[in-house]
Amino acid sequence: MNILVLNGSPRPNGNTAAMVKAFVDGAETNGHQVTVISVCQKKIAGCLACEYCHTKGNRTCIQQDDMQEVYPLLDKAEMIVLASPVYYHSFTGQLQCAVNRIYALDKPQNLKKAALILSSGSDDVYGGAVYEYQNSFLDYLKLENMGIFTAFGEQNQSEEKMKELYEFGKGLK
Repeated sequence: MNILVLNGSPRPNGNTAAMVKAFVDGAETNGHQVTVISVCQKKIAGCLACEYCHTKGNRTCIQQDDMQEVYPLLDKAEMIVLASPVYYHSFTGQLQCAVNRIYALDKPQNLKKAALILSSGSDDVYGGAVYEYQNSFLDYLKLENMGIFTAFGEQNQSEEKMKELYEFGKGLK
């Protein structure tokens, strides 16, 4: 399976990155092709709501930034994984910009499955991110939910959590 991970963490060696790495290691062990895009390392602006993508652009965004690298990966992906630390009950702003820009494609061509990976400093702060994931990815795009994985406080980078994500990736079919 071709899997695209959009990692919204600005910390390359932080908790979210560790969770993503454990998942990727497991998925690659099972023969899946995984591409991780660290959106915080990219120049991705917010959507302009200009509708160029749905009129003259034919699924092409008018903005020529690093999102142009992501669009072909989105169209090839069979599964998307959104990974983010929780900032004020939702995704990081950088990940939110990338998510909003998926609008240009409307519905990526091969996407069938989705998963969500969230880390935070405290529990019970995931509501906004889970809501968007459920409504925008599962309901609107009609994707199969492969799981929501969260870690807070001492769970972050714990051996148990890393094993859970590794096994999740390894078990994908």
